[in-house]
Amino acid sequence: MQHGVRQDHSEERLIEGLMESVGWLGLIIIGGLAGWLAGKLMDARYGIILNIILGIAGSVVAAALMVALHVGVPGGRLGFFITGFIGACILIFLAKFARR
Repeated sequence: MQHGVRQDHSEERLIEGLMESVGWLGLIIIGGLAGWLAGKLMDARYGIILNIILGIAGSVVAAALMVALHVGVPGGRLGFFITGFIGACILIFLAKFARR
């Protein structure tokens, strides 16, 4: 074992697990719904493509944050939707904050 090299790759395994559980089409559909709903809640007026991107990226961001904070991440489609929604809200908040 090398010193200073982290052997735990839980974030990578989490993202791979999300991809395996929902697939690419599910990723786009669920990510789009999560991004759209987050956009409605946060009163952000972005297009459908950006909503999908926010939902997918938000899911990765939220899942990584939850792993880093040692918070359990639910699995499957519902877990992907929840983490996508939370992450998309975080990303929309940051985008609104950056515009000020």
